[in-house]
Amino acid sequence: MSLMTQLTYVLPHRMLSSLARRLAYSDHPHLSRWLIDTVTRKFGVDLTEAAQPDASAYKTFNSFFTRELKPGARVADADPRALVMPADGRISQCGTIEAGRILQAKGQSFTAAELLGSLEAAEPFMHGLFATVYLSPKDYHRVHMPWTGTLRETVHVPGRLFSVGPAAVERVPGLFARNERLVCHFDTDFGPMAVVMVGALLVSGVETVWSGEEIPHYGKTITVKDYRGAGITLERFAEMARFNYGSTVIVLLPAGVAELAPSLCAESAVRLGQRLARLKD
Repeated sequence: MSLMTQLTYVLPHRMLSSLARRLAYSDHPHLSRWLIDTVTRKFGVDLTEAAQPDASAYKTFNSFFTRELKPGARVADADPRALVMPADGRISQCGTIEAGRILQAKGQSFTAAELLGSLEAAEPFMHGLFATVYLSPKDYHRVHMPWTGTLRETVHVPGRLFSVGPAAVERVPGLFARNERLVCHFDTDFGPMAVVMVGALLVSGVETVWSGEEIPHYGKTITVKDYRGAGITLERFAEMARFNYGSTVIVLLPAGVAELAPSLCAESAVRLGQRLARLKD
């Protein structure tokens, strides 16, 4: 195990993430400019597709990281039966949920129940499909709907804040089911769909389009918000949430309704809107 991965077990996760949050939201011009320039240079951030391509126009680091794209910079797959990729990034793993378990990396897995917070929530996805998308610091950090869905409930599951970089994913057992996360349950015309926003070390928050900031505020118990009857329906490809730093989104689908795009595999680079799966005829 690498030294950095070992350190993630003992680092004060919440203190570091709280510090990262203060830095990200600071409007001190020299600090925000330095942070933006450093990340742009280190990770090779491409701003040519951004609605605001001038890095100096962003007043805070967070506004830079959650930047919008130009209209038309991403388009949804033209097949009306295609579920679309929820974000730019890289496929960490994808495939079938076998015996209730989701593959994390070679030799590492966790259960859908652990990820979602309960056996009851996991039941509809037994033998279904999953896709885990890692968003690196250079990526567009807004998450969009794979398919049209009506929000049923959200579940905030408190936890740790391990790094979700490749080294940690390979070595930290059950990482995605241990990190703090927001589980979003949707009802669709093919059945239930879950989109899980997984926090990570230095991720200072998750925001949704229906209620704003969800993480933090850090809690110690699972918090469920019931949206039945609220009429919150989001169309396929519409924005649903954003990370206030890089992290991971996991999509779960029930068995028998769709087939993953055959081109997808671990380490595949992906873009928002490309085909994630296709509903069966």
